[in-house]
Amino acid sequence: MTAAQITPTWIAVDWGTSNLRAWAMDGSRVLAEVQSDDGMGKLTRDGFEPALLRLIDPWLDRGPVPIFACGMVGSRQGWVEAPYRTVPCTPLAPAAQVTAPTTDPRLTVHIAPGLKQTTPADVMRGEETQIAGALSLMPGYDGILCLPGTHSKWAQISAGEVVSFQTFMTGEMFALLSEQSVLRHGMQGDGWDDTAFDAAVSDALSRPERLGARLFSLRAEGLIAGLTPAAARARLSGLLIGTELAAARPYWLGQRVTLVGASRLSNAYARALKSQGVDAHSLSVTDCTLAGLSSLALQTEAAR
Repeated sequence: MTAAQITPTWIAVDWGTSNLRAWAMDGSRVLAEVQSDDGMGKLTRDGFEPALLRLIDPWLDRGPVPIFACGMVGSRQGWVEAPYRTVPCTPLAPAAQVTAPTTDPRLTVHIAPGLKQTTPADVMRGEETQIAGALSLMPGYDGILCLPGTHSKWAQISAGEVVSFQTFMTGEMFALLSEQSVLRHGMQGDGWDDTAFDAAVSDALSRPERLGARLFSLRAEGLIAGLTPAAARARLSGLLIGTELAAARPYWLGQRVTLVGASRLSNAYARALKSQGVDAHSLSVTDCTLAGLSSLALQTEAAR
């Protein structure tokens, strides 16, 4: 199918800090997908509309198409701020969407707001759509959703609402430590060692207060004990995920847990949780994002 033959009934957009992804949709069916590196982080406020048009213009040849967007596009530094909604609440609410200012008459861009928690202070933007999608794919779900990523989220779900949530900077810490700290010298490549990961998770869960010392031991063992880069990377990941699990124990202990994330990272979390007797179910982050935006589009249309 050529771009000229694609006639979406609506367009889904996931606009993050680093990347922009868009899907031409017909109901809940994906007709086409495009992406670019025009993330929020590199755009000024007047750059969002041109960036979107560069990506989806061929899909607009037959007239206006409603666009539903989530992610950092609605942040304070985004196209237009979509104010946070306060938990407990449903993950998405059509009436709370914000319409972005546009100059092209073919564009009507609806932006989903994020969620905030007053005490302890926390926010999410983009994950609320993934949560809505997960609930759409698992009707009646009560339990915990864990969304691993740069900033992983643990959300308590009850009666279709996000009751509370907590964020951990685990992914960002892994990137900083493995790429910019002294540990980077022993972590070249992308190898992996399951045994090293498992041992590090166990170590961190039992003694999370030792994290700082355990981190430097990765450097020392690389210098004097022949620790391989694959084992070092896996141990770093295990130490950080294990420390996160120790702090998030009230969320997962004795709870039904579902993971929403990229497969490799979700698999690591599932493995760590399995070691603690938790059999976590996994959902694709893309599937959940599209299901969430589809639900929002459907509810918005029904409310008209």
